[in-house]
Order: sequence, then C-alpha cells, then structure tokens
Amino acid sequence: MTALAWLIPLLPFLAFGLIVFFGRRLPGQGASVAIGALLAAAVFSLLLFFRLLGGAEPIRSTINWLVLGQQPLALGIQVDALTAVMLLVVTVVGSMIFIYSVGYMHGDPRYPRFFAYLSLFAASMLLLVLADNFLFLYVGWELVGLCSYLLIGFWFERPAAARASLKAFITTRVGDVFFFAGILLVFFNLGTLGFGQTFEAVESGHLSGGLLTGIALLLFGGAIGKSAQVPLHVWLPDAMEGPTPVSALIHAATMVAAGVYMVARLFLIFFSSPDHTALAVVAWIGGISAFMAATIAVVQDDIKRVMAYSTISQLGYMMLGLGVLGYTAGVFHLMTHAFFKALLFLGAGSVIHAMHTNDIKQMGGLAKVMPSTYWTMLIGSLALAGIFPFAGFWSKDEILTEAWHNNPPLFYVGLVTSFITAFYVMRMMFYTFLGEPRWAPAHESSGHGQGTVVHPHESPRVMTGPLWFLAFFAAFIGFVGAPFLGSPFGRFVRFGEEAAVPFDLRIAVISTAVALAGMGVAAALYRWRWLSPAAVRRAFQPFSTWAERKYYFDDLYGWTVVRGTVWASRVLRVFDIYVIDGFVNLIGVVFVGLTRLYRVFDLYVVDGLVNLIGWGTKALGGVLRFVQTGRAENYLLVIAIGVILLIIGGLVR
Repeated sequence: MTALAWLIPLLPFLAFGLIVFFGRRLPGQGASVAIGALLAAAVFSLLLFFRLLGGAEPIRSTINWLVLGQQPLALGIQVDALTAVMLLVVTVVGSMIFIYSVGYMHGDPRYPRFFAYLSLFAASMLLLVLADNFLFLYVGWELVGLCSYLLIGFWFERPAAARASLKAFITTRVGDVFFFAGILLVFFNLGTLGFGQTFEAVESGHLSGGLLTGIALLLFGGAIGKSAQVPLHVWLPDAMEGPTPVSALIHAATMVAAGVYMVARLFLIFFSSPDHTALAVVAWIGGISAFMAATIAVVQDDIKRVMAYSTISQLGYMMLGLGVLGYTAGVFHLMTHAFFKALLFLGAGSVIHAMHTNDIKQMGGLAKVMPSTYWTMLIGSLALAGIFPFAGFWSKDEILTEAWHNNPPLFYVGLVTSFITAFYVMRMMFYTFLGEPRWAPAHESSGHGQGTVVHPHESPRVMTGPLWFLAFFAAFIGFVGAPFLGSPFGRFVRFGEEAAVPFDLRIAVISTAVALAGMGVAAALYRWRWLSPAAVRRAFQPFSTWAERKYYFDDLYGWTVVRGTVWASRVLRVFDIYVIDGFVNLIGVVFVGLTRLYRVFDLYVVDGLVNLIGWGTKALGGVLRFVQTGRAENYLLVIAIGVILLIIGGLVR
C-alpha cells in the first residue's frame, strides 16, 4: 500500500514528462496519457480510502534527503483520513475536468502542452496533500503556484491573460513569504520540519504562547494568498482569463483548496494558540471574505466571474468553519464544494463554448437548446445555495451550527451570506437559461467571439458526460454527513476525539428558509419581473457602487502598491542614471585622464630620457669616430704631439 501512495503523484508527473517530450505522437496527442494517469491515481486513491475506512492504520513513509547542519531533512508522505478524502477529491474531480477538456480544447494549437500542464498541476496538488512535513508541503505548494501561472496565462497572446497570470503569481507570492517565514520559525525553534515532531512539541508545551500564535498566523498568511481570502483575494477573479477547465481545476480541486487543506492539516497548531487566537483570526477573515465576495458576485455579468467570487465566498465559509472549531464541517464543505463548483464551472464553460461570450445578459432561453447543461447547472446551483437535500445543504448547515455554538456573530454573517449566495446563483441561472433569448441567429455577439454569428447548441458528450457525473455527486455526496445515516463523514474525518456539534433541525430550517428567500427575491426580480433590477440597484446605490468597485481593493492596490512600485522604479532609474552610472562614468573619465597624462609622461619623459641617452651616445660616437680613424700615421702624430706637450709642460714647471 505504501508503494501505491507514492505512485499516486508519480503517475501524473510521468504523464507530464511523456507529453512534454513526445506530445502529438502520443495517443490523443497526450490527452489519453494524462487522463489515464489520473484515472489510475484515482483507483489507487480509492483503494487507500477503503483500506482506511476498514480501520487500517494510517500509512507513513519517509526518505532521508540531505543533512542540514546536524539535522537530516526528509521527504515523506502520510495517508490518513484527511489525506484519503483529499486524494479522492483531486483525482476524481480532476479526471472529470481532464475528460471535459478534450472537447473544450479541441483544435487548440497548443493542445498537448495544455494537458502536460494539467498533469503537472494535478501531480503537484497530490504531492502537497500527501506531504508529512513542511518541506514536502512547500514543494507542492510552490509547484501549484507555478502551474496556475502557466495555465492562467495559457493564451498568453491575449494581454489580459498575460496580466492575469502575472497578477496571480505575484499576489500569491506575497502570502507565500509569510508562509515561508512560519516554516522557518518552526525549523529554528524545533530543528525539524516534520508534522509529527511539530505536533509533539505543541502538545508538550515546547512550542506555545505568543510564538505559537505568531507561527500559526504566518502560516495562515500563505493560506490567505492561495485560497484568495481578504485582502489577497484580488487575483482569483482575473484568473478567469484562462481556459474554463483551468478555472474549474483551480477553484475545485487544486490551487485554492490548498490553503484550506493546509489549515486543516496543521489544525493542532491553530487550535493550541492561547485562547484560540489564531482560529479567531481564521474565522473572521473567512467570514468577511464570504460576505464581501458574495455581495460582489451579485453585480457581476460575466458568468465565470460570478463563479469566481462565489469560490472566494465559499472558501471563506470553509475558513469560517475551521475557525469556529468546526474541523469536520470545514473539511466536509471543502469536499462537497469541489464537486458542485467544478460542475458549475464546467457548465459555464459549456455555455461559453456555445455562445462565444461570457456575458449572461447576452444569453437567455438556453434551457431549451442546452438541456443537459441546464439541468446539471441547476443541480449545482441548488447545491451551492444550500437547498435540501443537495450536497451544499449538509456541509453549510454544519458550519452554521458550529458558528451558532461557538461564535454567534459569525453565524449571522454566514446566514446573510447564505441569502446572498442563493440570490446571485439564481440570478445567473435566470439570465442564462430562462426568459426570452437575447441571441437571435442574426445577432452578432460581443466578447470572446466578437463578430461571429451565434448558433447555441448542446456541447458534445465528452463535455456533458462529466457534467452529469459531477451532478450526481453534487446531488448525493452530502448524504455522507447526514445525521439519520449516522454522520459517517464526521466519524471518519475528525480532530482528535472531539465529536462535531450534533445536527440542529432549527438551524437547518432557518438556513434553508433564508436560502429559499434569496432564490425567491431573485425570481421576483429576474424571472417574474415584479420589480425592476435597475430600480433596486438605484435604491441600494451606495452598496451597489461599493460592490461594483469590488470594495475598492483593486483601486487601493493600484494607488499604493502599483503606483508605489512604478514611482520607486522611476526614482531608482534616475538614481541609476545620475548616481550609479554618473559615478561609474566619473571613474571612467578620471582613468581616461590619468591614461592621457601617463601617455604624455611616457612620451616626453620616459621616452625622452631614453632618446636623450641614445642621442648622447650617438653624438659621442660621432666625435670619437674622428679619433679612431684606423690609420697608423695619425696615431703616431697624436703620440708625437702628446710627447711634445709633456716635454713643454715639464719645462714650464
């Protein structure tokens, strides 16, 4: 079984390598290899799941990698209940997205590359889920960030896609800095990166107090970035520029799920902070994110952006659940959300594939021409709204129940968010599928397919098949948490020995009534037209303006971070040109002047002295040549003259 656990991430990694090197020469131009590898990983994950369900001990396997100082660093995996659930979510939901992509990406010039990136994305998430230490977790964490950059900007020839991928990469890196700092604090204080050793240190009190809270909050900073929570949520809506299967994979089974999973995996660290301070921060950040994103979704007309803000909101729900001590509830919602959100995104992709536009106000009446897409998206919408008996009802109800017992103010935040969620998802459904068509055959669409005639049609079976598969789970997977079945999910996935708060019928009725009220208001505005949506928007003008401007977060970052960075770069450019380059140029001028002075010294002093010696020697030689004639009579004459001079000199003395 340990070998199977290692194979689960290895198979998609191998698929990635094969597609990169062989591409179009593979079956299905690489698509078949990618799908086959992930389906095999899903089978292995299912085997491990049933093994644990049967009462087997969790699997752990560690390989020593290197020694840092005196401390060995290990690469290890573990498969416990949380891991088993996440493995199934990633592989099963991911497989459906892979199959759907065959139809959606058909004819794309970079078709093999797309499936290579998808395989690497899935493998990275599986590695993250299986990790039993911070090092392995961080490797998977950064790999999913890289893959999101590659896939969001897959159509990089479109400026918006290129900008969106860069925005996602930079924004999530901000969170990753905090995450990395938290990991370093663990290592410097404990000398280990293993989860088991860290948890032992927490339980023994070796890691406690303000230090433990600080570590938990730094780690949560990474989750804020990855799971797009306030204030680092701004990248996720722009990520819709990537292909729709990428959006589904990011929102349902990989990237954004990583942050919630990390908090659940390290829940003991958060739980053990004094007075549950870290968990309180998690809960309030989640509650604020859930409410704000839901209100923004209300005013969105891009079908994918409605889903994007919905994801931010539902991730906030998960964080809220974990933060109010609802470990099981938060993980349960993570699982159910993966199925119905993947369904909704793929359904949105089916609509875009047919309409060549993302604008829901240019749709309408599609239920008749796209029945499979309509009915499956309706199931997903009811699950998202939390209507009984669909999946979202059970997990959302558990979160609200935990909030009611442990943090009542957040219960009301969650309840209001539930109303808004039901409202915006049904608004999307009414605009898209019901009412009169706003797409006459002669009408030219705008947006993605601008200038083309629209002929809506149902998507091929390779796309509708995954929709029906996911719709089945969106309708029934919630029953694994049903109290009348004994809440099997709560018995399987739990924190310690503490049981989850029992099912509360009153809260279930209240939350369902609130959701139905949200759907009713949406129907009154967009189906029955009892009130004008424009009039309602004007009546709530201050609130609608804030929602339309996305609470000014993008403007704030534009005025501070972006403009500040641009200003700093310009200042640094001036400093570089006039100070750094000026200093370098000054040094150059000085050295050029010195070389010229040296040339003059060399030419007129050194060379002059040498030339003077040569000239003097030559002149002396010219004089001596008259003395050294080589004739004997001259030498005798000189001798005679010398003798005479000597005699005269002697006589004079």
